[in-house]
Amino acid sequence: MNSRSLLRSSASRRLFRPVAELLDKRIERQVRSAVARSQSENEELKRDIQVLRQHQYTFDLLVGPGARGISRIVVPGAMGRLQDEVATLGGGDRKAAERNLAAAFRLLVALESLGVGRIAGGTMNICGKLGSIPLLDPPNDEILEIGTLYGMFSAGLIRMLERDGRSPCLTIVDPFAGVQLQPGTEHRADPTGTPVDEHAVRTNLALAGTAGVNARIQQGFSEDPDTRAAVSDRRYGVIIVDGDHSAEGVAKDLEWAEEIAAPGGIVVLDDYRDPNWPGIKEALDKHLAGDTRFTYLGKAARSAFLRAS
Repeated sequence: MNSRSLLRSSASRRLFRPVAELLDKRIERQVRSAVARSQSENEELKRDIQVLRQHQYTFDLLVGPGARGISRIVVPGAMGRLQDEVATLGGGDRKAAERNLAAAFRLLVALESLGVGRIAGGTMNICGKLGSIPLLDPPNDEILEIGTLYGMFSAGLIRMLERDGRSPCLTIVDPFAGVQLQPGTEHRADPTGTPVDEHAVRTNLALAGTAGVNARIQQGFSEDPDTRAAVSDRRYGVIIVDGDHSAEGVAKDLEWAEEIAAPGGIVVLDDYRDPNWPGIKEALDKHLAGDTRFTYLGKAARSAFLRAS
């Protein structure tokens, strides 16, 4: 009898049956154990997902779009590109750019958490402005903001400059019309529900301490001669142009900035290259093509930076 026939014989089957049964039992135990582990792991995974959802809900209340109408969540790719832009503006110091942008983001979240209203604009654009201005080393600490909405950006800029050991002195020009004004847009209540007025601005500036409390506020439109006369008593190291976004309005603000910028002063033009506001780039391109004190330094997110001679 050959080996194959031997294995198929009834005697062989009787001989190997206990071994086969033992193997079957061991396999069955292992399968049951694996199923039990899988069920346990599935339950643990479900609990972990539930905890993550709770954490995500808490996180969204702080920086997500559901709580504020605009997301403050940062993604690595966008922040990396902004770090490159800010480093270029600041002379190539990547570490300083990373440090400033991290501080600017924390400040943005803190101000919107504690203040009333909001800071206008996207997260990268706000952080880009806050992070870049100190690195550009303005020639003095006089700041003019044309168009402030709720004053939160100025409060943040005060803090960023104070981190560098500076003593910022802030002047704000804004019409305080109760709503955000822009040509060609519907004038409606702000999504935060807070009126756009000087009271709200003062509340937010107080978050910046003494420099915020002592800020000079001039109600009026930046093209109004009386408004200009009231605040043209000094030369500004930093001028933020964030008022009328039409080409005509930006052109007028740039012309005024030519007169009041200190030598070496920094001019920041908000919403530059924003497709929603083509007049801003149009006005800047035309201005730089003429007789001007300003040199274009570059951009960070959607803000252009100029330096006065």
